[in-house]
Formats: sequence, C-alpha cells, structure tokens
Amino acid sequence: MTRPQPQDLLGEIYAQWAVEMAAQPDMSIALLRILFDDWQRATAEPEAVTYAHTEIGGVPGIRVRPQDADASRVLLFFHGGGFALGSSASHRKLAGHLAKACGVEAFVADFRLAPEHPYPAAIEDGFSVLDALLASGHRIGDITPVGDSAGGNLAIALVLRLMAEGRELPRQVLTMSPWLDMENSGATIETNDATDFLITREGLQANIDRYLGGTTSPVDPFVNPLHADLTGFPRLYICAGDVESLFDDSVRLHRLAEKCGVDVTFSIGEGQQHVYPFLAGRHPRADAEITAMAAWYAAGHQS
Repeated sequence: MTRPQPQDLLGEIYAQWAVEMAAQPDMSIALLRILFDDWQRATAEPEAVTYAHTEIGGVPGIRVRPQDADASRVLLFFHGGGFALGSSASHRKLAGHLAKACGVEAFVADFRLAPEHPYPAAIEDGFSVLDALLASGHRIGDITPVGDSAGGNLAIALVLRLMAEGRELPRQVLTMSPWLDMENSGATIETNDATDFLITREGLQANIDRYLGGTTSPVDPFVNPLHADLTGFPRLYICAGDVESLFDDSVRLHRLAEKCGVDVTFSIGEGQQHVYPFLAGRHPRADAEITAMAAWYAAGHQS
C-alpha cells in the first residue's frame, strides 16, 4: 500500500520523526525526548500570552497567562507523549491558544515520566498540582483537567481517582485524541496505519511497557479508562482525527460515556492527524477546534 503524503505541517513533522526513529531503532529515551519537544513547531505562537516557568505543589511546569484572563480559572494541562515523552515546552503554545480562547490561565505540568517513574507517578503529580491549586484558593469547579493523547488518559484517570475517593469533582474534562487502551487492541491501529504518520502498534506497546512497568494490569481502569464505570463523571469533551491510529479509542470512550449517562461531546476532525489542535494558528480546522472547545468550556460555566 502506498502511504499518502502529509497534508499539513503536523503530518510533515510526524513523518520526519518516523524516518528518524526508523533509522535509529535503538534511539535513547533522552534523544526521543529532545525529538518530541519539536512538537511545538506545529503551533503558531499565540499573541498576548505570557509564560512563566514555575512549580505548583512541587511539580514543575509552565504557567500560561493570556492577557486579561480570569486568573480564578485554570486549565490543568497534562501533555501527551506516551507517558514517557513530551513536556511543558512541547505543549505551551497549544495550551496558550486554548487558554486564550477560554479566557483563563493554564498550567502545563511536567509530571514525572516513564520508564524512570512508571504508574502511578504521573497521576500522583496531577494530584499534587490539583491539591495545591485548591489550597491556594481555587475552587474545584474552576479547575479543568485537560489532556492530549496520553495526557488525555491522565486527565480522565485523575477524575476517576477523585470519584473513587468520594471527593468533589471538576465540572468538566477536555481531551484531544486521548490514548486510553493499554491492551493495544484498537481497530484503527490497523485500519488507519497508512494514514497516521506517527503511531505504530510497536511504538504504542513500548510506551505501555514503560508506563505500566509491571505495576498494574492493562485493564486497570486507572490506566485504561475504557474499563471504568463513568457513571457520575463530569461533562466530557473529546476530539480526534478520523485518520489517526488511535481514533477508535475516542470512539469507544464516546460510546462508554453515553452508556454511563455522561454529558459528552465528540468532535471529529475529518482527515486530521493525531492531536490536530497542535496546528492552532496555522490551520483553519485546528483554529475551529480551539474555538469549539472554548465555546464548550464557556457553556459549562453557564450551567
């Protein structure tokens, strides 16, 4: 099968990464992390947004401050990268576009990464940030977990942990191309293989092994939310590209959320790559998605 050509900058970046990783199959985690920080190249710099390297609850990251933003509301942003890659640097501009559109601040957490820190380190770091925000005077309803890819998994898992502990919940959770299936069984891993320029089953499995590290089962709901009971979960936003290999994760999450009575919105990016909002400021579909997410966010604060 002839692989189609990338149709946008994000696809070009993914295709470049794939070439480099194929040429160096034994590339170290350190080099992979440097490579994946190039993710930010897909995103235009948002105007009137400032950034500060800081820490919240002992977790380092980047505080994102759009001009005239409501500082009482915060997007708690979990970056993607298979639990092992990605950083606040790779995602700060994406967070900047979303925070600006929502009129709020954001914190992109540099949670501990696998394999050095397998599950549950990343979720524990999320709790540290959340609890510190609450201690500083933020209300839980004004803190919105946000995540892309593996970060979408973490955003959902954080809330599942809150539910299990009987704690008060955020009013909404926002995910972009969430990676949820630690069994590596999604149908579109195969059917969309030719149109996804980044993701392979082998690459997914390597990150699953890094993240789980023998600590728990791949069907544990806190690592695989597709096995969770979402009854009582906050309103949920999902967006995903229909040509990406992980599209089936979003389809199944949407189906599960509906089955459990969750107020869920599913936005499908036709012909779009994994985490296509990364193209914010450079592609009309990504800009439209940022606008849609912001409108959904605002509606949650009116209800």
